[in-house]
Amino acid sequence: MKPTEVVVVGQGYVGLPLSIAIAEAGFKVIGFDLNGALVEKLNSGISHIEDIPIETLVKSLKSGNYTATSNPSDFGNSEIAIIAVPTPLNDERKPDISFIEAASKLLGENLLKSALIINESTSYPGTLRDVIAPIVNEYSPQSAKHSFAISPERVDPGNSNWKIKNTPRILAGLTLEAREKAREFYSSFCDDLVEVSSPEVAEAAKLFENTFRQVNIALVNEFAQITNSLGIPVREVLDAASTKPYGFMKFTPGVGVGGHCIPVDPSYLAYVAEKNGVVPSFINLANNVNLAMPEYIVSRIENLLGGQLSEKKILICGMAYKKDVADVRESPSEGLIDLLRIRGSKVLWHDPLVGKWRGEVSSEIGKEFDLIVIAIAHSTLDVEALNALSTVIFDTTFSLQTAIQL
Repeated sequence: MKPTEVVVVGQGYVGLPLSIAIAEAGFKVIGFDLNGALVEKLNSGISHIEDIPIETLVKSLKSGNYTATSNPSDFGNSEIAIIAVPTPLNDERKPDISFIEAASKLLGENLLKSALIINESTSYPGTLRDVIAPIVNEYSPQSAKHSFAISPERVDPGNSNWKIKNTPRILAGLTLEAREKAREFYSSFCDDLVEVSSPEVAEAAKLFENTFRQVNIALVNEFAQITNSLGIPVREVLDAASTKPYGFMKFTPGVGVGGHCIPVDPSYLAYVAEKNGVVPSFINLANNVNLAMPEYIVSRIENLLGGQLSEKKILICGMAYKKDVADVRESPSEGLIDLLRIRGSKVLWHDPLVGKWRGEVSSEIGKEFDLIVIAIAHSTLDVEALNALSTVIFDTTFSLQTAIQL
């Protein structure tokens, strides 16, 4: 028999799609978020995430299986509670798990009975056992006997092929009973469950998945700099290398890395490594290479403009961190714009999906610019308009054949 109520704490890029998937499986879902304005929009049928169309949200609302709230007392009777909150980096680029800690305290204070508490937020090994469970238990009534499990989120915004249902999901529990409860729950809306021996294995696996990507992106970004110095087109080299049917996986260079995973997760792994006496040299190097890519792009732009950046009018196409999403979290375009403005350039940006950023609005593509940079090439990017310009175009995405390539 399905639980009558599930609360998902956090209604962002992870929490909202998860909430809707659970609701569509027949559960009663309460989407909790401290952002009252967001909650009001959700209950009005307004989705802030591209992967959740308005009609999908409205359907779940009308069925009565989903509702959003900012009132903790609304989820007191939940039998399953899922933590899906951000795990960013602080100003020193160290893990900030304050949202996880706050969510754990919130659940302990407001759950009225024993519940299965699941963490989907990404964090370092030991977070479920040493942080979440102790905090929840500390603030819970003595009569509550909660069980704890983990299933790290695997969400790729804008990916039409891999969704919550068909993406393999790792899960583990602090106890065998917790893992079995989690398996029963997730099997109702996920096709492929991968059970592992401990929460620490699940936590480490999630971090390594994105550290793998960070390291390989750093490698190809460095390789692009090497091939440029040699006068060799990196795109052709990568295409040639990718014809090998084994032992090679193609990554492509760009302005840097962005989003909620790749720029962040490796730092969580590096943190726990250093805490346990291991120097994460490879991870730190990859982080530094990718963080430095905007500076390299600026140097290429300066060279294309004859060594002069001051007063040059530059348009950056693509503010989002990846193609066909409106998400600007950790977007490398932000750093690129900041660096160019520091050097005196007059920088505007074009991204209809983002629309607004830092109080600025998306500009139109035009011929009044000294140089245009393609940082992210959305499917809606007007390639014909770009081709019609006589302006110098620097393409970091390999999208415009006639442009100067990274």
